[in-house]
Amino acid sequence: MRLLTRDDAVAALRRGDAVAVPTDTVYGVAARLDDPDAVARLFAIKSRPSDVALPILVGSLQDLVALGVHWSDAAQRLAEHFWPGALTIVVGAPLELARRVGATHSVGVRHARHEELDAVIARCGPLAVTSANQHGFAPCTSAAEVLTTAWAAPLAGVIDAGVCDGVASTVVELDATGWRVRRRGAVSIDAIAAHLGPESPGGDH
Repeated sequence: MRLLTRDDAVAALRRGDAVAVPTDTVYGVAARLDDPDAVARLFAIKSRPSDVALPILVGSLQDLVALGVHWSDAAQRLAEHFWPGALTIVVGAPLELARRVGATHSVGVRHARHEELDAVIARCGPLAVTSANQHGFAPCTSAAEVLTTAWAAPLAGVIDAGVCDGVASTVVELDATGWRVRRRGAVSIDAIAAHLGPESPGGDH
């Protein structure tokens, strides 16, 4: 594995390889979402259970239209206030798309605040992604960490964009009954409630 330029990473992703990319939170391991075989390899590389769904990174709200996800008024309000940023929004999705990333009826989508990542997505389309670490271990926050870990050997390489802050994104799920936080992170529950009202029962408290 080696350090990649942006062009290197785009070429690798287009070939169906997995690459490590920076985000605004931690480094991630990414594959093109429109390549099911590449997405499947992410699970194998990470030794990740096939039913632990992968989130999707997008570069714009227009990407969501092409994916066909259920984008409600509540989702739009969250995106307008917290994207790009450290908030993953779980919404309903077509069955084929959900199954591709290890889910059943919904997907988690995020627009990260990172210019280098945005530039890659603009050329490759949305990416399936998982944090850069062996499943169950702490995520890598630098390219150097990725380069020195044995699990990452199958990757085509990593884009070095410095050190990430290491604070995970908040995961919020939206459905017909309201909203609930599934993972606490950089965006607080109070900040979300300021735009959507009180959290529904069943959140991660």
